[in-house]
Amino acid sequence: MVKKNNILRYRINIKGVVQGVGFRPFIYRLAKENKLYGWVLNSSEGVVIEVEGESENLNLFIKNIKEKAPPMAKIDELSLEEIEPVYRKKFEIKRSVKEKGKYQLISPDVA
Repeated sequence: MVKKNNILRYRINIKGVVQGVGFRPFIYRLAKENKLYGWVLNSSEGVVIEVEGESENLNLFIKNIKEKAPPMAKIDELSLEEIEPVYRKKFEIKRSVKEKGKYQLISPDVA
């Protein structure tokens, strides 16, 4: 396990109806509420989040993603990978990334 002062970092990949439904702003607010740092972006397969902070805050963040997602969102798959912390001091919404040969079904924009 990668730890320093109880700080962990995860890469979270979420697939489903998670674009055009206010998902990235939801993640941004949730990260801020839980005093977490990192970023969120839309990818060709869904949403990617890299987030770090204290383990208790991360656990609550992940629980709330599943339980409090925007009404029009539908999470089909959520995968979690522990990665090396980089000790960022902010959370941001990054520009979308397109990956060749991959696609994401996007709902009409209701955000």
